[in-house]
Amino acid sequence: MRPERQHQIWRSEAGSRLWLTGLIAAMQHAERPEVRRQPVAPEMLVELRARLALTAAYRSGPISTLRH
Repeated sequence: MRPERQHQIWRSEAGSRLWLTGLIAAMQHAERPEVRRQPVAPEMLVELRARLALTAAYRSGPISTLRH
């Protein structure tokens, strides 16, 4: 999926929930002791940094404009 399309999906409420569900599942997987003991391949770290940079680049305004 192209990053632009991915960004549009995440902006919807359903897309945000789907993204958050995936993030929680990944964090729960990563916290397992047998997973934590394994080394992380350097190319995975490079890919992670690239994805994080891409996500940050798409942020065009405040996350929430609602006042509580």
